[in-house]
Amino acid sequence: MFFRELYDQSLAQASYIIGCQLTGEAIVIDPLRDPAPYLEVARAEGLRITHVTETHIHADFVSGARELSAAAGARLYLSAEGGPDWQYAFAAQDGAVLLHDGDHIMVGNIQLDVLHTPGHTPEHLSFVVTDRPRGAGPMGIVTGDFVFVGDVGRPDLLERAAGLSDTMEAGARTLFRSLARFRALPDHLQVWPGHGAGSACGKALGAVPSSTVGYEKRSNWGVAETDEASFVAAVLEGQPEPPRYFAAMKRINRDGPPVLGQMPVARRLLSADVLAGLSSPTRWVLDLRPARQFADGFLESSVSLPYSKSFSTWAGSIIPVTDELVLMSDGEDDAIRWAVRDLSRIGFDRIVGWVDTNEALHAWREAGHVLPTVPQLSVTDVASRQADGTITIVDVRGRTEWDAGHIGGAVHVPLGDLRQRLSELPAAPLLVHCQSGVRSAVGTSLLHRLGRTDAVNIAGGFAAWRAAGLPKAGQDE
Repeated sequence: MFFRELYDQSLAQASYIIGCQLTGEAIVIDPLRDPAPYLEVARAEGLRITHVTETHIHADFVSGARELSAAAGARLYLSAEGGPDWQYAFAAQDGAVLLHDGDHIMVGNIQLDVLHTPGHTPEHLSFVVTDRPRGAGPMGIVTGDFVFVGDVGRPDLLERAAGLSDTMEAGARTLFRSLARFRALPDHLQVWPGHGAGSACGKALGAVPSSTVGYEKRSNWGVAETDEASFVAAVLEGQPEPPRYFAAMKRINRDGPPVLGQMPVARRLLSADVLAGLSSPTRWVLDLRPARQFADGFLESSVSLPYSKSFSTWAGSIIPVTDELVLMSDGEDDAIRWAVRDLSRIGFDRIVGWVDTNEALHAWREAGHVLPTVPQLSVTDVASRQADGTITIVDVRGRTEWDAGHIGGAVHVPLGDLRQRLSELPAAPLLVHCQSGVRSAVGTSLLHRLGRTDAVNIAGGFAAWRAAGLPKAGQDE
């Protein structure tokens, strides 16, 4: 048997290639949208991808199952569990094999037993893998977003991300029952999860890439908890806000992501074309420079979104997936290519192109405009201004961060909600902060785009506030 995990750091997401070296067949589980990495591994190992499947309808990225199936000429295998609302709309069109609990997938001499493990989502499947020529029984389980290393899948996304009311508690109870099946598996089975630390699909995911059933029984709080009421309360408590784009991903992946045929490449744009489109509310110019450089002078209505591991999360949280994007960077560097890749993975298919930052800023000045800036305030300056009552402090962190401690008198509006809740913000000058200054730099630039040019960034964020010993409110007061 051949086994390989392909892990994407930006999404904290794992795909798996499992192949039979006797027959040359291989299956890919939970692929991302770009088929090239999977095809390259298969070619290097003398395998051909004949089967493509996924554990569930994903919320955090556009599924690559259709794309890889088309590129490799492979058969799709998709869940038929979960009820009528959670069926793949494109399954019949694509000739997919529908999977039910207890079914088997044979990949040469490798057997995958299908387990229906709902809770995170109604249709969720896990796959128990057996290398039949060895004759030693099952060796591992691909758990998707059901069981992670140290955590379990969150059951609240259908309600908090997809807007399906009164589903959180029911999902938690279903997940509890699914975990009883997991505990019944042999302790020696390896556990291959769908995500690692950094994913928004759980609240305490471990950074170790794999585990065993026996170890998770001992160390994973969700697996170890056998009281249903205690489990339901614990699994729903403290879950972070899901990125706003999750709702669109569920719909796209259920209805069928378009097959692109090739991954998008950003073309170079003329500065004049970019400047002409600045007034469009459905076109976003994303400045990939460091936030400090952006603050010193930026293109009007552009948004500061430096490339990092969280790039796609913040882009998907503040920008509608149907809008057009223009990228700004100092030359066609790796950041442009990586940004295009990451944006495509979460459904942004309308990337107009990229423009050189220096050229665009020069063209803006040549047209007689002054480059706007984003003022920066230290936490001590904020404290002195707060005393006179002429400003509003806006906290763009998540709910759990806010509950753990916050600046007294601040207004809490998570970064992903800023655009929708703009009208709630008072007319007083806005002083924006997060935990360290990263999200607040994004949020402040967004507020400037939305017309709140009085928005100021608090350097260092709440961490600097606490380090300075300034007063706070909340549980750690």
